[in-house]
Amino acid sequence: MRVCGAFPFSRAGNATGRHISRQRGGPISVDFRINERIRVPEVRLVGPGGEQVGIVRIEDALRLAEEAELDLVEVAPTARPPVCRLMDFGKFKYETAQKEREARRNQAHTVIKEMKLRPKIDPHDYLTKRGHVVRFLTAGDKVKVTIMFRGREQSRPELGFKLLQRLAEDVIDLGHVETPARQDGRNMTMVMAPNRDVKEQAARLKASGKDTTDHEAPARASEQDTATPVEELDSTTSAAPEESSPSVAEETTQVTEATTTEQATPADTTSA
Repeated sequence: MRVCGAFPFSRAGNATGRHISRQRGGPISVDFRINERIRVPEVRLVGPGGEQVGIVRIEDALRLAEEAELDLVEVAPTARPPVCRLMDFGKFKYETAQKEREARRNQAHTVIKEMKLRPKIDPHDYLTKRGHVVRFLTAGDKVKVTIMFRGREQSRPELGFKLLQRLAEDVIDLGHVETPARQDGRNMTMVMAPNRDVKEQAARLKASGKDTTDHEAPARASEQDTATPVEELDSTTSAAPEESSPSVAEETTQVTEATTTEQATPADTTSA
């Protein structure tokens, strides 16, 4: 700062010492300039059917737009001179919005689900977690599987690696390993993605409006691993009565003999 007389001046301020902002202009507008908003002396005019009219004055372009009952829209503002076209601006905005909506609808939205496990997980809990992974892959979503280590478990990362390998092998028909297992601090993560045929089937179901969530997958997975063969159950059930029937008959015979002996004892005493 330098002092000139009684008024201090600053290079970054005014006579009162206040800061003057050097930022100029405002946010860049993405809207099209139309009709009287176009402030240039001349433009390169394009007709409503795409024909080239040539470079004309802005007054003549506005007159042609008014005669055709159309709007003069600046489509290329950075060109020299700017390019303007005669069109129905309301119809143009509607068609543009429809195209953007259709493009968003056709976009593939990637959803990543997460499933957390422990290295010493219970077998039944593992079946439940695996069922959820099956459901996510069937719906066409990616799954991030996380193994959480605590305490001394951090010294045994091979337990988590084996568990992730087991899970990947169990659901190999539905998905594949996109990101292999890697250690990240106290956690070990692996990302699985659905196979192409499963993903296409899920996309078709979503397009048809059907629910792609398989709510019965965890129950089926548990039944497949914990179910007992029907033949073994039948043989066990049929063998049980045969083993118990002789013992019941023997007990019945012993009770009958004891009752007969007690009834015969008073008669013998009377005769004597």
